[in-house]
Amino acid sequence: MTKDTTLFLGQWLRSPGTVGAVAPSSRRLAETVTTPVPQRGDPVIVELGPGTGAFTAEIQRRLNGRGHHLAVEINPTLAAFLSERHPKVDVVVGDAARLPEMLRERGLEKADAIVSGLPWAAFSADLQTRLLDAVVATMSPHTAFTTFAYSFAKRMRPAQRFRRRLHETFEEVVVGRTVWGNLPPAFVYHVRRPRASGA
Repeated sequence: MTKDTTLFLGQWLRSPGTVGAVAPSSRRLAETVTTPVPQRGDPVIVELGPGTGAFTAEIQRRLNGRGHHLAVEINPTLAAFLSERHPKVDVVVGDAARLPEMLRERGLEKADAIVSGLPWAAFSADLQTRLLDAVVATMSPHTAFTTFAYSFAKRMRPAQRFRRRLHETFEEVVVGRTVWGNLPPAFVYHVRRPRASGA
């Protein structure tokens, strides 16, 4: 068992409602989730719920020293691990619902891409709403938002509620193919263009 997996499992046992998974995401899932990271320029990339950094590493590889990578992690132990492993990443311990404020504190207005590792299906309706509102508030018409869900959970009520909220909130919601190499298998939501009303 790798150090990442051991740490992730330990934090899940302590707080399954916020960690949301028993193992880090696979490289294949990370590649799929991070596809919207721009190949040129100095983009602002926001990562929500990075955990031990499966998506973080792929974002850093794609940025190759460019832009500003803000990673928001509510778990202090995971955040400390992430900071040590990826010193170039701006890691913040905090609630992702405060994302607009976090960007303003850094003199940034909007994100060019938002990558989420948050366990949406584990959240209440109120928390899903607060987090999605924060995401929408930091998006421009050209910002890409990606997140994933586990295939086994797609019929669960919170997962279905989240999927409805995505379609209500955004003009474009594309569901990617199942990544069978992930444990457990997962699929990615590729989302763009918040609706003018936000609902």
